[in-house]
Amino acid sequence: MKKLLTIFTLTLLLMACNSKTTIDVRVYQTSAKGDKLSIKSDFIPMDSISSIRIFPNQKFQKITGIGGSFTESSAHLLNGLSPKNRKLIIEAYFGDSGARYSLTRTHMNSCDFSLGQYFYAPVADDMNLEKFSIEEDKDDIIPMIKDAMAASSDGFKIISSPWTAPPWMKDNKHHVGGKLLPKYNSTWALFYSKYLEAYKAEGIDIWGLTVINEPHGNGNNWESMLYSPIEMTTFVRDYLGPRLEKDGYGEVNILGYDQNRAGLKEWVDEMYKDAASSKYFAGVAMHWYESTYEVFPEALQYAHAKAPNKYLIETEGCVDSEVPKWKDDKWYWRKEATDWGWDWASEKEKYLHPKYAPVNRYANDIIGCLNNWVDGWIDWNMVLDKQGGPNWFKNWCVAPVIVDVETDEVYFTPLYYIMSHFSRFIRPNAQRIGIETEDKDLKATAVQNPDGNIAVVVFNEGHSSKSFNLELNGTSKMITIEPQAIQTLIINQ
Repeated sequence: MKKLLTIFTLTLLLMACNSKTTIDVRVYQTSAKGDKLSIKSDFIPMDSISSIRIFPNQKFQKITGIGGSFTESSAHLLNGLSPKNRKLIIEAYFGDSGARYSLTRTHMNSCDFSLGQYFYAPVADDMNLEKFSIEEDKDDIIPMIKDAMAASSDGFKIISSPWTAPPWMKDNKHHVGGKLLPKYNSTWALFYSKYLEAYKAEGIDIWGLTVINEPHGNGNNWESMLYSPIEMTTFVRDYLGPRLEKDGYGEVNILGYDQNRAGLKEWVDEMYKDAASSKYFAGVAMHWYESTYEVFPEALQYAHAKAPNKYLIETEGCVDSEVPKWKDDKWYWRKEATDWGWDWASEKEKYLHPKYAPVNRYANDIIGCLNNWVDGWIDWNMVLDKQGGPNWFKNWCVAPVIVDVETDEVYFTPLYYIMSHFSRFIRPNAQRIGIETEDKDLKATAVQNPDGNIAVVVFNEGHSSKSFNLELNGTSKMITIEPQAIQTLIINQ
């Protein structure tokens, strides 16, 4: 009898141990083989099994959000689709069963992804901006934003960026290049306030502003205006910050810089030089165009260390200088894409711009950014046409969703699913937590969401399957990720 009791007790102990050794995890996968956020549950182990360890007690930045941009081009294309397909795309980006975008961007005045040039304050020397109007946005951008708001259960934040001041405020009197004339500093600061007021009257609250898109310019190609670090900091400290504070918009977040990451140091050194210079800056914005593969972790870490309590947000990235491949999923997984740097970078910078797979670029960059203190990541256009426009400068780019207005067709490229692996499962106020990967060919990041669940994103850009034990608090689960695949693992706590 004693022997039977002992065996029974051991069996119960074994059952108890086994119940505690397996992680409760749901696995979503997108792959070159055709998975699109497919749920995976049966895993065949490979000969070699590495480990990915999660450390919830190691806490890093809180996430502001992940999403894409409302441009006139995207909004105009949506207007040309059937109501059914317009709703399909809006729901896919903002609905509960879609990507659930939580952080977005739009442009003030026109940009290259507009149908042409326009300005909210077109009348020269209108110092008090009495003729200011956002009428140009009422046919396209504003309806798109409102439809997104209606589709989003949790809501989303909007960052607005001007590409240039109206030409009459600038030293070259042109929409491309040039600098703001000092006598218009007060008027230009008023411009932002008028914009916030006009959008608020439409029922749209703007969460943040960048001072100017790409203050180094863009090679004198499309709308731009130049600032140096000290010029931008002075403008924010003496004009923009006080103006917004005076007009009741002091809670709107002003982000400095807004160009490529490698240049962060000189900007944050000036922005955060002292209490007066940093007072009105909520954080820094940046883009990814300096390289097709390099995240510039040193620059990101430097910017975070300079001001640990400020935002660090990627406000723009896209596959640029390419015409989209229509309904060709495989292209997005192959190293065939090029960017502007492939043709135009200086010889000493050519190495930063090899051919690349668009999927790899997105997945590696978002993981790399999150693992180096970035708290927000925003894609560029949400929707483009088969040419990669409309773009008045013919600066063709790729978007996660491509449409053919003439035939009323919609193509969700693999980039849409890559974005969804992050935006759908990494929610605002999630906190990045510690993660350790034994296999350095697997890129991974982890967060704990406000509801307590843990989201782990794992990317395998290699051409062979890999197995790993996902380990958390003494429990584990063996998972296999296919070649050229990304997984989001949701661990229920």
